[in-house]
Amino acid sequence: VAAQNCRKRKLNAILNLEEDVCNLQTQKESLKKEHSQYSRSISQMKQKLNNLYRDIFSRLRDDQGRPVNPCQYVIHCSSDGSVFVIPKHLGKSEQK
Repeated sequence: VAAQNCRKRKLNAILNLEEDVCNLQTQKESLKKEHSQYSRSISQMKQKLNNLYRDIFSRLRDDQGRPVNPCQYVIHCSSDGSVFVIPKHLGKSEQK
């Protein structure tokens, strides 16, 4: 009887572990799909940001009316919502 009870407990443990594995596999697939959706969303946001960045710089002009070179300047947004166009070398030193 003791051996029979032991086998029964072992079988129940195996069944519970198989169920856990199945649940974890389902959760893994769900997380993979979610990760893929987030990755696509991030890519789309990056593309929109790049388009916005290009659009902003295409409209900016210096004091002489010449286009501002996006290779030499960056857009800086402060915590109070102010937006500045500053030279890249100043933007890097500000980040430090």
